[in-house]
Amino acid sequence: MTDLIQELNNALADRIDHVHESLVQISNGRGAGAGTIWHGDGLIITNAHVIRGHHGLNVTLSDGRKFPASVIAADDQLDLAALSINADNLPTIQTGDSRSLKAGQWVMAVGHPWGVQGAVTSGVVIGIGDQLPEMGQMQPGRHWIALNLHMRPGHSGGPVVDSEGKLVGINTMITGPDVGFAIPVHVVKSFLKDAIGNKAAAAI
Repeated sequence: MTDLIQELNNALADRIDHVHESLVQISNGRGAGAGTIWHGDGLIITNAHVIRGHHGLNVTLSDGRKFPASVIAADDQLDLAALSINADNLPTIQTGDSRSLKAGQWVMAVGHPWGVQGAVTSGVVIGIGDQLPEMGQMQPGRHWIALNLHMRPGHSGGPVVDSEGKLVGINTMITGPDVGFAIPVHVVKSFLKDAIGNKAAAAI
């Protein structure tokens, strides 16, 4: 059993190392959030609230390089934004199937809580869909992933990945010490398709 647990730990660590490569930090002049490289030519996904009302956005890659960023599209209702930096051949993350997530499934959220670079927190899916009681009162009809894990300010805009290290959601908010919510990756794809076009939505 010990060997099996060690193998699992090593496998998860390897997958998170890959996730870290596509994780960025977004500075907005007053604070910082996280983002995920969606396409190798410099397209980055984050939360709209991370960039809202701020100018002079800068993106720091996992290798330490820094780039000024421009906003391509933003949707406050979805809390999603697409940024562009002048870079290419960037590492991306493979997308998973957010529609197939089930309660109890193991997931990990990555970001920069309280400035801690690339911090990982893990837990399980509480539920997914457009009928989650708490979120239904706020924005009925919206699809969410409810998560039982420990997120903090600075996780916003970062990736939620499944046990295979595939992107299934984007961190968006916390509603309690160990309850967070993420935007499903299929919602992200729809946002990009509407805002930019089919090519961007299918980039990874």
